[in-house]
Amino acid sequence: MRNLIALGQKDIVLYRSGRSTLPLDELAGLPVAMDLPKALALRPDAVIIANPSAYHLDVAIPAARAGCHLFLEKPISHNLERLDELKAALQQGGGKVLVGFQFRFHPCFCKAAQLIAEGAVGRPLSARAHYGDYLPGWHPWEDYRTGYSVRPEMGGGAVLTLCHPIDYLRWLLGDVESVWAFTGKLSEMDIKVEDAAEIGLRFTSGVLGSAHLDYFQRPPSYRFEIIGSEGTLNWDASDNTVRLYRASAGAWETFPAPAAFERNDMFLDEMRHFLDVVQGKTQPSCTLADGERVLRLALAALESSHDGKVVQL
Repeated sequence: MRNLIALGQKDIVLYRSGRSTLPLDELAGLPVAMDLPKALALRPDAVIIANPSAYHLDVAIPAARAGCHLFLEKPISHNLERLDELKAALQQGGGKVLVGFQFRFHPCFCKAAQLIAEGAVGRPLSARAHYGDYLPGWHPWEDYRTGYSVRPEMGGGAVLTLCHPIDYLRWLLGDVESVWAFTGKLSEMDIKVEDAAEIGLRFTSGVLGSAHLDYFQRPPSYRFEIIGSEGTLNWDASDNTVRLYRASAGAWETFPAPAAFERNDMFLDEMRHFLDVVQGKTQPSCTLADGERVLRLALAALESSHDGKVVQL
């Protein structure tokens, strides 16, 4: 909401369930609808869907039928049910979907994508990503044991909630053909979902990859590494720098994020892109099809862990 206002958008209506834990002070003066049909009767151009994952499609489907463009937070849902209904609603209404994987708007990730496309590391052979964070620190205003990220009926759990690396590895390296995973509840936190996952990925290109996800790491750690036939590329959030080793030069090059870069810049650029989609200036950079592929990969990881097998996609 802050970013929409910063980008000059003032005609905003809030659709609320009344069950949010968010403080109310910033909402003063903005119109609120407690009923979805009444909210959609106001004929919004676009709808931002950022409620718990299990409830995404409850809003997305009627909004799509009403002709709205959708900003759909990741993951697009907690299962594959009703996706066909959403696709039919979008075809009926004519709206477009941008899925909210904000790392696609991070300058370091964009630089990494450019370097890989240019062949800076030669042919990618292996990749790994790490996403570790401390869940109780995410929303200090609420009891972490009640948040949707730890409630299975709302689509909680580390695999679905922390699926960013699955998306950006796909974005950087292409589609995945098979998945294996181990998941578990390892920490002492009072939760009923997995708080850790080790996921193996075999890409259609032959690249072998892995992703580590957890809810308990302190301090948080986010990083990735891609090893190619002619060098190595990595990024670490601790200094927001992409590092490239070219075998031909025998030396490292560094590509830091812009000096003034802040985390919210990703979300600003993402929302700026969505506004361009709404206005017909561009196509979504992260489509519903992208979101569906990530969801299928995440669900395949959970299936692999549960059944003890490799899942083919």
